[in-house]
Amino acid sequence: MAAHILVVDDEPDIHSLIKEILEDEGYLVSVAANGITARQIRSEQRPDLILLDIWMPDIDGISLLKEWREGGLLIDSPVIMISGHGTVETAVEATRLGAYDFIEKPVSISKLLITIGRALEMATLQRENYGLRRNVQLVTEPLGHSRLMTELREQVKRINQHNTSVLISGESGTGRSLFAHYIHQNSQNQTGPFVQVRVAGMSAESQALELFGRQGSNTLALLEQAEGGTLFIKDIAEMDDAIQARLLSSLENQSFLRNGGAEPIAINVRVIAATAYELDEALKTGRLREDLYYYLNVVSLHIPPLHEHCEDVPELLEFYTNIFVNQENIPYRHFTVAAQNRLRNYSWPGNVRELKTVVQRLLIFGDKNMIELDEIEQLLKFGTEQMNNSSIYDLPLRKAREQFETAYLKHQLQDLGGNVSKVASRIGLERTHLYRKLRALKIDPKKQKRL
Repeated sequence: MAAHILVVDDEPDIHSLIKEILEDEGYLVSVAANGITARQIRSEQRPDLILLDIWMPDIDGISLLKEWREGGLLIDSPVIMISGHGTVETAVEATRLGAYDFIEKPVSISKLLITIGRALEMATLQRENYGLRRNVQLVTEPLGHSRLMTELREQVKRINQHNTSVLISGESGTGRSLFAHYIHQNSQNQTGPFVQVRVAGMSAESQALELFGRQGSNTLALLEQAEGGTLFIKDIAEMDDAIQARLLSSLENQSFLRNGGAEPIAINVRVIAATAYELDEALKTGRLREDLYYYLNVVSLHIPPLHEHCEDVPELLEFYTNIFVNQENIPYRHFTVAAQNRLRNYSWPGNVRELKTVVQRLLIFGDKNMIELDEIEQLLKFGTEQMNNSSIYDLPLRKAREQFETAYLKHQLQDLGGNVSKVASRIGLERTHLYRKLRALKIDPKKQKRL
């Protein structure tokens, strides 16, 4: 597909000439004679590259460049500055603000074409790297050599023979996000971005803004950010019904409308969705629309709870031990055979996420080289007593959830010294939503630092 270039210059003779030359080279070209038009085209048409003049009647190119840089838009559309009145200081300032290059007028056509080619190549690499950095995972492949995990990896290979939508089900903590990454990393669009959104806890308005963006905003919609790659929607059954319908329409038409927009934006995105609900229950209760379910469920992947492949527990224990030792500089501790066997036979209601937390606590609070059976028993008993003493099972669902969330978030804040940003990153919740949740539960992060 031909690259789309936006030429921003207030001199008609110049932008017309450049447009003609670039079209002869096979590019798609739009022109803007001022900053207002440039902003509009940048927002609506998402050009692959921008040629930006410094001097314009309404706003100077440096200010516009700075605006796009602060909005994180230079990854998506690199900028080449052009000017007939530039100075060394101006060129330095432009490159400092993120411009790919600075070309003086009169423009050398050969230099311009070479620079454009290199900038487009650089932008492709940047988008690929951005997609990889956006969701860095400690685990790049699901761990375990049990029959179940081996079969799941084989199933992913079969799934990736086709670039279809995937619906992942499984209990919380089983590794649905990890498998979504694994599917993407081994798919036909693995070089594209992997963009993740967790809709649980978000209002319908926030869900719409995240997925579809807003007309005139400098922030790209998630559907745009995932262009050529994968959009992973966690907790799909927590999505508002109207947003589900709008998402389905966008996926079927391979285009969407921004909030407040009138022009459809073409997309090429693979969707992987996940839910912790039983699919039959989600459909029966109306949490998941049937039409969206049938679209997403071209192929399905069910991640089993950890107690169903408990033979993988020793490998997981060793893996997470090494992770914490290497990344958090915690002294290494070794699990005895008796300790490993006890954990193999534990029910793991929190699945792999709980195992990871158990390993972390054992490494932090232990003072011996060996992790013995009695230490395991004490830790598991403490966790069970906490749950039993709360009488959580006798409460209405809303109250039980509120009590659990309060205890859970206090623990996370204590574990991370009251740092809300770190907690948000660990539990997979956006910082603004976490602050809102803490206020609703009347939790003061400053009072939760570990004693």
